[in-house]
Amino acid sequence: MVFKKLRQAMGIGGPSIETVLHDPNTTPGAVVTGEITIVGGQFNSDIKAVNLALRTRVEVESGDNEYTSNLEYSKMPVAGNFQLAEGARHSVPFQFPIPWEAPLTHMYGQPLHGTTVGLATELEVAGALDPGDLDPIAVHPLPAQERILAAFSNLGFRFRNADCEKGRIWGVHQELPFYQEIEFMPPPQFSRGINQLEVTFVSYPQAMEVVLELDKRGGLLSEGHDAFSRFTVDYASVGSVDWEQQLGGFLQDAGRRRGFF
Repeated sequence: MVFKKLRQAMGIGGPSIETVLHDPNTTPGAVVTGEITIVGGQFNSDIKAVNLALRTRVEVESGDNEYTSNLEYSKMPVAGNFQLAEGARHSVPFQFPIPWEAPLTHMYGQPLHGTTVGLATELEVAGALDPGDLDPIAVHPLPAQERILAAFSNLGFRFRNADCEKGRIWGVHQELPFYQEIEFMPPPQFSRGINQLEVTFVSYPQAMEVVLELDKRGGLLSEGHDAFSRFTVDYASVGSVDWEQQLGGFLQDAGRRRGFF
């Protein structure tokens, strides 16, 4: 009995947890469903809480340094405050809402290199915290996002990389403490003035903000610099716009205004 209590105090032989998603594929603003199963260990346990949270790797700038960190956000309690007997099983179904601003993990039907999203299950037991499962989530574009991305592809922009950066975009309302940048290499008609194009979506239930960062090529007598532009896309009317023409003209105008071309 003393040995059993010692193992319990050390967190050995405690309850285990498993999360099963009904479908890991989702979109911003949708809901992921599944079931959590907690299996009792070698002694009775006092379960304080079972939580779900999204995790994403983000780039963090601190002074002159930059590092990558796992950021936990959109946390939600799903169960707690119950006794779990030794060896018993306790199942909890859940519905987890995906934030509208969730970063994309897929684009053009393929995994988006540089971005991962995981749904973490945390089990809080009296005197201990078990990090539990981390299940990958595949976040696909909304129809409006897919249309904008297809337009850039049709204009000849080639995907290069994607990452998430901790921080906020000036003038844009954000619920999450970070944003995603999807980087493209420009086609020949834009490459004379632009080194790369970074696209950020900040989505809401009825519309989304599209933020463009144009990285200007530096010349012999001038340094390259970034320029920001943004516009609003309404979901209801996105299909009635010629986005190839709109974006092409928009980039040309933005580039001329800033002396890129």
